[in-house]
Amino acid sequence: MMSPLLISPTRRMSRFAGLFCCLFLLYLYGWLATPLFAKTTSGSSIITTSHKFAPKKNQQASLARRITASSTASLACITRSPDMKRKPAKSRRKLISASRLRKKLSSRSAIVLDSQTGKVLYSHDPDRAAQPASTIKVLTGLIAIGSLRDKEMVKASRHAAGMPRSKVYLKPGKSYKADDLINAVLLASANDASVALAEKVAGSEKSFAKLMTHKARSLGAQKTVCKTASGLTARGQQSTARDLAIVFDQAMTNREFAQRIGKSKVRTSYGKLLRNHNKALWRVKGAVGGKTGYTRAARQTYVGKFARGNTELVVAIMGSETMWDDISRLVEYGFDKKQRLASLHQSEPAGLGDVHPVALATLAPTFKNSPLQVLRASKKNIPSFN
Repeated sequence: MMSPLLISPTRRMSRFAGLFCCLFLLYLYGWLATPLFAKTTSGSSIITTSHKFAPKKNQQASLARRITASSTASLACITRSPDMKRKPAKSRRKLISASRLRKKLSSRSAIVLDSQTGKVLYSHDPDRAAQPASTIKVLTGLIAIGSLRDKEMVKASRHAAGMPRSKVYLKPGKSYKADDLINAVLLASANDASVALAEKVAGSEKSFAKLMTHKARSLGAQKTVCKTASGLTARGQQSTARDLAIVFDQAMTNREFAQRIGKSKVRTSYGKLLRNHNKALWRVKGAVGGKTGYTRAARQTYVGKFARGNTELVVAIMGSETMWDDISRLVEYGFDKKQRLASLHQSEPAGLGDVHPVALATLAPTFKNSPLQVLRASKKNIPSFN
């Protein structure tokens, strides 16, 4: 091999030139093909490079801020701000229809009356005559309150003491205060106390039953016929849901009656605790007073009054199998319907009756101010609507 010192100068220069070109090409390739890398900032990504025209660090930060602001503004356009007002959710439940309510009731007949106006808010078969059971004791108690003094003594006959339950177990021949027996009738639904009061007032239960029928008619209950003071099943005895509601509504105007029947429990002068059979007093909101009843022929019966705010309802049912469920549904339906009727009444413009203000405003002045004209074959009297 030839020594490098013996290589001619011309060949040596050509080698240096080739090496220089190779180095230059490698440098140029490395400069153009420098790998890109990214810096990630909050909300955006900034692409940086080693190119001599790449933005400086402060320019990169400014660009990142602009991109972040732009993306935030875009999100604001499609998302709801927490400060924006939302439409309030409708908390009032929808009033169910009367037909749908009827399917949920087990009672054979029922009625809901507005006590203030006498308007029927709901009913099905309200005039269906049937045995009233102990709800008829409303008349027994009301007559006794008007006929006897509280401290007046009432002797219990053998007939009265022998009545089937429910009863307070009066002893034959023993006398009791009228006040205690009236409470026993209205709260504990005592059959023996009912007959004892009837015999004291009218001499016999049969005569007292006639007084009850007359009292019912005087209060507006035209289809009620009483045969017993207790409401125990008897041939010819009858009432209706409408009659029971009317009688009870009138009875509650008697302050003493309303005060007695609204108590949950009372202790008699001889120490016996009487508990009210009307569970609606602590089960149903707004219960003021009521009377329950049950016999095999009548099934479950009930009449009572309920008050919420300025609204008062009277509910009566007959022939029920699920009495407390029926009462609860009827009461809620009655108050909801009354509230909606009141809202509709308040929304009506005063003085326009059934005429809608928009329809009236669209009429031409000549038509609104002119008297009624009878249209004939000629059109000359028809006012212009232009």
